[in-house]
Amino acid sequence: METQTFMLLAEVTVLPEHLAEITALAKATLIPTLREPGCEIFVQTAKQDDPNTLIFFEVFSSEAANQLHLDAPYTQAFFAGVQGKLAQKPTMTLLHHL
Repeated sequence: METQTFMLLAEVTVLPEHLAEITALAKATLIPTLREPGCEIFVQTAKQDDPNTLIFFEVFSSEAANQLHLDAPYTQAFFAGVQGKLAQKPTMTLLHHL
């Protein structure tokens, strides 16, 4: 049975007064995430015209690999750290290959 690649585009709009803190939390997850088994792509960006909106593009070899990422302590620390500091609920878009 072939495993299906898990791809996600996440858009997170941070309250301006918390941007530096949230950016630091995000950066702290980058290297550990890239070292995870099953992590194929993990890119952290911000919109050029709206630096308070962070865009994460994530590709994992499977949904199980993504779940391991979600359960990782540094990912959980990021989720806890953004509580009450976002301008709106994050937008999560699941993607698939054409």
